[in-house]
Amino acid sequence: MYDTEKLATDVNQTETKISARNVQVYYGDTHAIKDVNVDIDAKAVTAFIGPSGCGKSTFLRCINRMNDTIDVCRVEGDIKIDGEDIYDKRVDPVQLRAKVGMVFQKPNPFPKSIYDNIAYGPRIHGLAKNKADLDEIVEKSLRRGAIWNEVKDRLHAPGTGLSGGQQQRLCIARAVATEPEVLLMDEPCSALDPIATAQVEELIDELRDQYSVVIVTHSMQQAARVSQKTAFFHLGNLVEYGDTSQIFTTPQDERTESYITGRIG
Repeated sequence: MYDTEKLATDVNQTETKISARNVQVYYGDTHAIKDVNVDIDAKAVTAFIGPSGCGKSTFLRCINRMNDTIDVCRVEGDIKIDGEDIYDKRVDPVQLRAKVGMVFQKPNPFPKSIYDNIAYGPRIHGLAKNKADLDEIVEKSLRRGAIWNEVKDRLHAPGTGLSGGQQQRLCIARAVATEPEVLLMDEPCSALDPIATAQVEELIDELRDQYSVVIVTHSMQQAARVSQKTAFFHLGNLVEYGDTSQIFTTPQDERTESYITGRIG
């Protein structure tokens, strides 16, 4: 589905990973996302901020076609990853979701062992030839999730027995086990305490070396800490998008400034 032969652009140039044009999302008669146009950088963290119900999570779910699972939802416009239309009828949403991992607001480990949580995706996508391959993928993924040292001696214990912060890092490790190119995170720290939040934020910063990360967050402080680019959504519109430092210090739109200074939201 993805052209692996594409030449990487010069390292000094910013490469676009995800490109959205004229994206509209409807839930029945409700126009939830209106005319969104955005280019999301490769190997960077992009934060979506905005008041509750502004459309940031809805747009995030367009990027791995999660909205396909909602009967009344309709998506129009173009979303491309590496120049390929992800809504093309030939694209298998299951294969797409192996390439575009997702981490949810509430940690949701499967009711399986820690090992099987990680091994599940690689097994169904045929990424391991044998048990040794699978063992290697599990270890590598848990290391990427910054949780290997905490769980390596209890891989066959249930994932649901971990603390909330550990469960969320397990879910991040599970998401990267299928070797995705994009990692979507929908308020991944909102159910976590400050110490666990700091661990996950540190992990997000490390993950951008290998993945294009898009994070929805209700915390402007978190967006400022972890992201390089920020998109501000309001009432279904993408109001402003730019370098995080610019959005937070010299926003161009008065609605962005009102939100950042606490006058709306």
